Amino acid sequence: MNTDMPKVLIIDDNPAVALALEVLLSLHDIESVTATTPDIGLTLLSQQAIDLVIQDMNFSADTTSGEEGMELFRQIRQRCPDMPVILLTAWTHLDAAVGLIKAGAADYMGKPWNDQRLLTVVRNLIELGQANRALQRRLQRERQRKQALEAQFNLCGLVWQDSATEKVLEIACQVARSDASVLITGPNGAGKERIAEIVQKNSSVKEGPFIVLNCGAIPAELIEAELFGAEAGAYTGAGKSREGKFEAADGGTLFLDEIGNLPLAGQVKLLRVLETGRFQRLGSNREKQVKVRIISATNADLPAMIRVGQFREDLYYRLNVIQLNLPALADRPEDILPLAQAFLDKDKQLDANAKAALLAHTWPGNVRELKNLMHRAQLLARGEQIGIGDLGLPAATALRLSSDAEPDKAAVESALLRAHGVIAQAASALGLSRQSLYRRMDRFGIARPGQE
Repeated sequence: MNTDMPKVLIIDDNPAVALALEVLLSLHDIESVTATTPDIGLTLLSQQAIDLVIQDMNFSADTTSGEEGMELFRQIRQRCPDMPVILLTAWTHLDAAVGLIKAGAADYMGKPWNDQRLLTVVRNLIELGQANRALQRRLQRERQRKQALEAQFNLCGLVWQDSATEKVLEIACQVARSDASVLITGPNGAGKERIAEIVQKNSSVKEGPFIVLNCGAIPAELIEAELFGAEAGAYTGAGKSREGKFEAADGGTLFLDEIGNLPLAGQVKLLRVLETGRFQRLGSNREKQVKVRIISATNADLPAMIRVGQFREDLYYRLNVIQLNLPALADRPEDILPLAQAFLDKDKQLDANAKAALLAHTWPGNVRELKNLMHRAQLLARGEQIGIGDLGLPAATALRLSSDAEPDKAAVESALLRAHGVIAQAASALGLSRQSLYRRMDRFGIARPGQE
């Protein structure tokens, strides 16, 4: 027997019904196993790998209340919360069956059934179930990798969920203990300094200082003094000797942010220090020796700057032994909501509309913009719930939300997948009635799991 064949559990006390279902399913390469009582069905469910259950609603003679079917369904849901269940009943308008649909049953149909419709229901639910299990396995693997990363390395309290962020973290932690220079690239506000901190905290010099210099915030005429220090009188206003960043970072890490803004003269002297570990304070003839791990970051296109003579190629290769490219926040969307919630006090929660708006926004200011937005929303929100009106997002985001109000094919398929094929749950998630969802499924060519 092909073990890859999907398997359906039929629970029905009528041998003729069970046989008819077995034959129908076997003709279409679907294996089935039959139970004549709820107890036997629950036992088989615990012993075998079942993809879908087809169950009767009544098992005692002269009983039409459906109470036995309701209890069986509850037992199945308790033991296998994600198991799709199709209800069979001779009473197609049975209130109990309708109630079970609302409680999460995949669908129900009357006896006698339409073979083609039943097959459509079964195939669709099995495919959705297989896709959902694959998704759950992937999510489980991601959770395990995340937990392993958090257990093995100091991630400085970083909040993340997206696999794109995880890839950056994995490389950062892998190279942290080497002495190699690291260049972190990515847009402003994406969190490059936090990645630099993680590299430092997992390095061999983690007990040493972590010194930060924003090369874009220092005037060109002062950059040399900032890097290497200066003796008293070395320049106008230098009333006393001052220590430079390299001295301060000795035995630790120097993080050079916005390295693309470093003037060419500063680039030449930085290159010499990287090559020899030696430098002179401004206004001094005495050399100093330091051992410093260099991490740099930029949002600039350094190769393009090299081509036009604005950045030294030899310095670029010295800094870029290991490159970490941190994507923009919009390119790691699974980070948005966890970060947003982390920026709020614990007593504040985002409502569904606010979450949708955050996901629809393009985040030109990246994580920095999100942090500021959450701070503003928290101040404006009157209660514990933060709504879309508290966010103050631009009109373009509202326009995208409006255009997304009518779910497309991908949204419908995603909702069905998340609901494990349960039409009532998928429709609720999309803000539609079951009939409205059915009409959209027909329009998009998505197989319908039965009809009301």
